[in-house]
Amino acid sequence: MYKLLIRPIFFLFDPEKIHHFTFNMLSFLGKVPGIKAIWKGLYTTKDSALKRTFFGIDFPNPVGLAAGFDKDAKLIDELGCFGFGFVEIGTLTPKGQPGNDKPRLFRLPEDRALINRMGFNNGGAIDAVKRLKSRKSKVIVGGNIGKNKVTPNEEAFKDYEIAFEALYDHVDYFVVNVSSPNTPNLRALQDKKPLAEIIQKLQVINKTKPTQKPILLKIAPDLTDGQLNDIVELVNDVKLDGLIATNTTISREGLTTDSKKVEAIGMGGLSGKPVKDRSNEVLSYLRKALGTDYPIIGVGGIMSPEDAIEKLNAGASLIQIYTGFIYEGPGFVKRINSKIAATMA
Repeated sequence: MYKLLIRPIFFLFDPEKIHHFTFNMLSFLGKVPGIKAIWKGLYTTKDSALKRTFFGIDFPNPVGLAAGFDKDAKLIDELGCFGFGFVEIGTLTPKGQPGNDKPRLFRLPEDRALINRMGFNNGGAIDAVKRLKSRKSKVIVGGNIGKNKVTPNEEAFKDYEIAFEALYDHVDYFVVNVSSPNTPNLRALQDKKPLAEIIQKLQVINKTKPTQKPILLKIAPDLTDGQLNDIVELVNDVKLDGLIATNTTISREGLTTDSKKVEAIGMGGLSGKPVKDRSNEVLSYLRKALGTDYPIIGVGGIMSPEDAIEKLNAGASLIQIYTGFIYEGPGFVKRINSKIAATMA
């Protein structure tokens, strides 16, 4: 029904406006008695074979929602009904910011892809905490944190510290995002020295807490082998709990969409099917370098249950979806989990 009826209608309208419309619709429907129970019944897969434990957290299944979909933690309870093993909010910055100028989200249906240059638009970490405090769902929540656009890179660690402290009591794990292509100079923080400073300062705060929260790093698919080697060294030096591979790409290679349309869209991160192969290459490289047990969340280009299996075979401990959820609809998570469970039978 979604792909035959709902998606064609949604795709007639501006992507960002439809995103907000969908959020408002899910929020409204979620207040109707019994609706959430119906969603859970339709979209949740319960199978003990799907359970995973990584960095001290027990995941009911390995399929998560990637950051960017619910930036401000507005739909945690609703999204928890769609079968996800975990939901990642953000990217959240210390202060709210409007993000880049609109339009900033674009569909490439021919490539089953999206291009976005949102620019960390969010209401700020403190604002998100208000909603996290009132949530009823027990779904595992990750907090993806970044720096404000106006904060210079040499002071970026302060923004990550502020967001970390604000969210600490309300999320289950953290993700340091220095890999978005849509905040000027942010990716420069992926260099070993500034990145080590950010992680080390967060670890200092972490050690002062009664219970420490896992800290993960989200990396870009556009890193060279040398940069990936630096990430591997960093993992060992600062005791990172895990990696997320990968974010969106700035590459436009291999697209079938008319080149004039792509050029007209301009800058932004590409997600969806075109990023799958490179994302899997990075994932495989890291898996070989870090060994079989190190937690790596694989994300990028999962557009079918078969893609999910391929991602797991490439070395992912857990996986996340975003663009595939938009193209495939609410039943996508269940189809993936069913496929994973079937391969383990």
